[in-house]
Order: sequence, then structure tokens, then C-alpha cells
Amino acid sequence: MTAFEEDYYDGSRIFSWLADSIDLPIDQVNFLLAQFTALAMAGFLRTFLKPSVVSATTRHVFGLVMGVALGYFCFGKQTIHLALLPGLCYIVMRTQNPRNLQRGVLTTAMVYLSCVHYHRQIYSYGSYTLDITGPLMVITQKVTSLAYSIHDGLTRREEELTPSQLKQAVKKMPSTLEYFSYVFHFQALMAGPVILYRDYIDFIQGHHLSGRKPLTGCDKNSSHYDEIILEPSPIPVVVKKTITSLFFAALLVTLMPRYPIQRVKDEDFLANTTILQKFGYLMIATTLVRCKYYHAWIFVDAICNNSGLGFNGYKENGEPNWDLYSNVDVISFETSQNLKESIESWNKGTNQWLRSIMYDRTKSNKLMYTYALSALWHGFYPGYYLTFANGAFFTVVSRINRRKIRPYFLGSKSKKFLYDVISFVATRFLMAYISFSFVLLEFVPSIQMYLYLKMIPHLVGLAILVIGPFLPKIPAPGKVAEKEINASQELINGTARKTM
Repeated sequence: MTAFEEDYYDGSRIFSWLADSIDLPIDQVNFLLAQFTALAMAGFLRTFLKPSVVSATTRHVFGLVMGVALGYFCFGKQTIHLALLPGLCYIVMRTQNPRNLQRGVLTTAMVYLSCVHYHRQIYSYGSYTLDITGPLMVITQKVTSLAYSIHDGLTRREEELTPSQLKQAVKKMPSTLEYFSYVFHFQALMAGPVILYRDYIDFIQGHHLSGRKPLTGCDKNSSHYDEIILEPSPIPVVVKKTITSLFFAALLVTLMPRYPIQRVKDEDFLANTTILQKFGYLMIATTLVRCKYYHAWIFVDAICNNSGLGFNGYKENGEPNWDLYSNVDVISFETSQNLKESIESWNKGTNQWLRSIMYDRTKSNKLMYTYALSALWHGFYPGYYLTFANGAFFTVVSRINRRKIRPYFLGSKSKKFLYDVISFVATRFLMAYISFSFVLLEFVPSIQMYLYLKMIPHLVGLAILVIGPFLPKIPAPGKVAEKEINASQELINGTARKTM
């Protein structure tokens, strides 16, 4: 970290001695200490501040105070932004017509967030120092999703809503305490994921287990019968997720310095490596960058689980499932065979947010508007826009590929296996090709790398777009068999009619 970046960082310096001793930047040390504190406080909340023991107000205050304290520890005076953005949005919610408030809140939140993004790019361009934009992005998701839920609950009929919109509809304006507790609750303040308002209120009030395979503790014929829903202990899964998170942190610290993404700007690297070597380096470098997100998201998942958030019923084998708010499925992402599977397994909270406030509510150009909102939410680095523009392009390509080309490989198991292998390898190359600009951030070096890679994925994608629609349609194997049976039946019936 440069001296300029250190000056830009407003977090606590109390543990500078620890940062120096383990040779880590102070912002990363503060983040880790805050998350371990949140993990411990989550256990305290679940054990000593249960809904059956204390009031909802007590739980609201605890979550709010802890969130503010941890935010101030990590961001110092910048924490004021965590209050100003939701404060302005709450004023909009309280003063605007429910039919339009969702647009007002979205505009207010995105303009405020954009100003902070722009300020960060001016004073700390390209740095990875922990700053206020991370939690501010999460808060933007919270307040905008709440605004749309209030709009749905107060102005739309139930039959007009999708099942997810109906489930999250809010029919009562939150009180000030409820609102800011939801915004600041410590479990997911630092790195998400966004927990929707209805789910959070159910958790605070102890109703989050409703509909989850209950265990009854009394005879139903007894006058004292009361259905008891027992929450399984999250300790085993919390330990597992914490260890997994620290494993990715260790990979990040030990291997990432050997494969810096900045190397792709080096003229010697560009000129003296083959296309396959360039692709290989991009795959390694972007995979190691993902370890940062795996570490943060899995640790947050453990914090949520330790507080009692995230229980999602039971698996078929009877084991408790704690993945309701998991933000990433590492195995599914790293083994995905197409772009759709990759996107669905990555940053699932943000995917849900984008779908709920943009994709499901837009009548035309859904993909374009959704990717545009995602890019704006991330900030103004050119690399972001290259990534999301490429994401939109290759999403269209993958849809045509699946609809027009994939059926040619479904006629036999060997062809299907070949298609799966090719898809797996192509997806690994494609994810590195699309995402490296997101990490590099810069426009010219990203374009330069595309040119050194001969823009092969773009050319292949363009060929699929041009040729795909003209390929003869191949019926699914089941439909082929059905046609053969129908033809045989018609032949039999015709022969029978002639013999009569």
C-alpha cells in the first residue's frame, strides 16, 4: 500500500503493530478483525438474545449498534456515508407517493453511490484499499429492494405480483429503528449479501423458521399443545465455512503475489508469450482474484449462520441446510459448463437484486438494462463496462448456442460427453477472457490484451450469432422417438384399413 493510499484510508490505526508484524495492509487487518468480532457477536445474539428471551427492539438495537461500531472501526469518518445514503432514501420513502417512491429511492441511492465511486476514483484510482464503497453498495441494494417491496405491498394487487415479489411485499412503512437496524445489521454490512427486509424482520421477530420442517414437542390432543420449531445448531457448518474461508485467504496471500494481474500490461509478457500462455495466465490470475471474494462471502455466510440467519430447511438425508443466504457456490462456479451456470453461482445476492428490481420489471431490453444497472452500481472504471458489455454479448451467444448447436450433440452419450467437455473448457477460457478487465480496470491495456489474443472468443461468438439462426432445427431425442412411433402407428393403421 502506498503512502497516498494509507492517507486515503480513514479506518482505525490501533492495530498497525499487528499489520506490520504479519506484513499485511492495515485495512485488511481491520477487515479480518471486524469479521471475527462479528462472528463472535453473531453467536452472542443467537445464544443470549433469542426472540423468546428479549424483545424485537433489543435485537434491533443490538444489530444496529454493532453494525455502526464495526463500520466506524473500519472506515472512520467515512462511516457518515453509511448513514446519509439510507437517510436520504428514507426521507424519499416517507414523503413520496408509494406508486413512485421506488424510482425516487433508486435514483437517490444510485446518484449518491455514483458520487462516492467517482470521488474514490479521483483520489485513489485503481487501488484495492478497503473503503466505504463496499458496504455502501450493499446498503444501496437493501434500500432499493425495500423500496420496491413497499411499492408492491401498497400499490399492486397480489395477482399482479410474481411469487417472489408477493413473498417480499411490505404493506407497512418501517419504523425508523426497523429501517436503520435493517440497513446497519452487522452480519452482512461489510460484504453482503443483501438480506431482504421481510426475511430480516422475520429473523428479528423469530418467525424465520416458519415453513421449515417443524419438530413438535407436545401431543396435538393436549390443551397445552404448542408447535415448537427447533432450529438445528449451526456450529458444525459455521466451523466448516470459517475454515474454508481461511483456506481461500491463505491461497490469496501466498499465491496471488506470484500472478499479479498487472503483468498483462507488460510488453515483454505480451510479446514473448503464446496465445495459450496468455490465456493460461489470465485463468490463473482471475481464479486467484476470485479467492478474495470466496473468502469474504463464505466468511459472511458463516457469520449469518452463527446468528441463526440462513437456515433453509432440511436436505433429503435429514441434514440441516444453511444455504439460504450463501452468496457463492464455489464448486458450481468452477465446474460450470456454460455462462448461465457461472452467473447463477456467482454473487447470488446481487443476481437476485438485479432480477427483482430490473430484469423482472422491464418489458423490453431486459438484458441490456440489467447489465447497465450492474455496471453503474459497480462504479466507473472502464474495465467494469468492458466486462459487462462482454457479458451481455456472450450471454446472447450462449443462448443461441444452446438452442441451435447443442441439439446436434444429444443423439448419443458419446456426443453429449464430448459437448460437455468442450463446454467446460470453453467456459473456463471465456470466464478469464471476460473477467480480467474487471480486475485490471483500465481500458487501453484490456483492449491491447484482446488484440494479442486475436479476439478469438469474440470471433467465435460472432460466427455463432451469424450462422446459428440458419442451422436446421434438430428435434430433441425424445421428440424424434415420438415421431417415429407416430409414423409407425400411422403405417399400421393404414395397412389395417386396406385389409378391411
